[in-house]
Amino acid sequence: MTDTTEQPAKAGTDDRTHWKGLSKGTVGLLGGVVIGVSTIAPAYTLSGSLGPTASAVGDHLPAILLVGFVPMLLVAIGYRQLNKAMPDSGTTFTWVSRAFGPWVGWMGSWCLLAATILVLSNLAGIAVDFFYLAISQISGQEWIAGLTRNVPVNIVTCLAFMAAAAWISYRGMEATKTFQYVLVSLQVVVLLWFSVAAFSQVASGAAFDGAAVSLEWFNPFGVDSFSAFAAGVSLSVFVYWGWDVVVTMNEESRGTTTTPGKAAIVTILVVVTLYTLVSVATLSFSGVSTGELGLGNPDIQGNVFAALAGPVMGPFAVLMSLAVLSSSASSLQSTMISPARTMLAMGHYGALPAKYARVSPVHHTPGYATVVAVVIASVFYAVMRVLSENVLWDTITTLGMMVCFYYGVTALACVWYFRREAASSPGSLVTKLVAPLLGGILLLVFFFQTAWDSMDPAYGSGSQIGGVGLVFVLGVAVFVLGAVAMVVQYLREPGFFRRRFATTEYSA
Repeated sequence: MTDTTEQPAKAGTDDRTHWKGLSKGTVGLLGGVVIGVSTIAPAYTLSGSLGPTASAVGDHLPAILLVGFVPMLLVAIGYRQLNKAMPDSGTTFTWVSRAFGPWVGWMGSWCLLAATILVLSNLAGIAVDFFYLAISQISGQEWIAGLTRNVPVNIVTCLAFMAAAAWISYRGMEATKTFQYVLVSLQVVVLLWFSVAAFSQVASGAAFDGAAVSLEWFNPFGVDSFSAFAAGVSLSVFVYWGWDVVVTMNEESRGTTTTPGKAAIVTILVVVTLYTLVSVATLSFSGVSTGELGLGNPDIQGNVFAALAGPVMGPFAVLMSLAVLSSSASSLQSTMISPARTMLAMGHYGALPAKYARVSPVHHTPGYATVVAVVIASVFYAVMRVLSENVLWDTITTLGMMVCFYYGVTALACVWYFRREAASSPGSLVTKLVAPLLGGILLLVFFFQTAWDSMDPAYGSGSQIGGVGLVFVLGVAVFVLGAVAMVVQYLREPGFFRRRFATTEYSA
């Protein structure tokens, strides 16, 4: 790959002109929403989250998914306001640095990078599982599905998926959009098909534990205990993660200051509608018992759709396998957008070595940063898959804390950045202060609650170190590693950390 290098920004320069060489005007509102939905990966996410969430909150599953939607919407409103004032591909990194200084901005972006890069390994691993399952179902050869448990085959296939996703990302937004339109359309159509089929079975009396839809399912206050409520909310918040990718494409969007914010909010609204429909249909069909197809059955919770697709969709069950495969594969590719552009911005402003600011002169994409992201994710998956699957999956669980932290800090950055003008009108008061303040506080509360809960060895895989849960230990390790990397970068290139960011460099 041949890249050009953008020079790091110098203190005192006019940051309003910090175009980084990305392709301008290639993403519209529809393209942004499709990419945002693909990053959230509804088919894959629902398959792995419906069971655990139902186990925590019972038949109040739809209510908890709606509650988890609220802080996401509040934070998205803050993102939209920040993007209007400072359209920059660095998003969390740039905005938090300007609001709270370079040290906090660096750590906020570190959490974003840790979450997005490491989750790539999880997405690729799921794609491998469903790849061989789909081939097995189509060919009728059951032994093929077992290939995913063959470690060498699993790793080689996983690395191939990552390489393909990186290649599409490197080719640019046009290639990305074409790829995403096909795969996102497939998973949405299949999820709608599944929902209609489930309701039809309930109506005909053929459902496993059929029940009519009840308004009580939408009452979050009906959950038995606060601990169950908190556990359910933590799970539901995580299922919305990924919408912010549309804002990181602001420098490549048509309508740089307006389109990304609109796309972020539309993405969340589309996803919450889809989640509500599918969760109600699944709950109506299966119930929450521990029976064979009940959502409370621990044997099916890791992959609800694998168990329910056959009974609900009959001979078309293979379409659900293809939908989850397309969901994880499309998310694998679109998730690369965010860390690559964050590292590009960090290299551009001098928070990382200048090589991270390299942009392909042909495709106008952050080539070097994209390669770094996929290499780290690939090495991590290969090593952990061989050494310990518990560490692999507990690391993925840990990422929930990273997400809550960087979303929460970014939302509060909006409050601080606009603090002097928020009261200028009722609309500004709501969108620049009240909404992001509530969203940021809620997510930081979830961050600390999850950190506290994860100290229990029973959290995650059940692994522990010295009586402390492995999820908590890994979370602390991620933060410590980030702090060490930040200090090393300070010692190598102290200019960024000594820089005073002036909020007046952008026009609100």
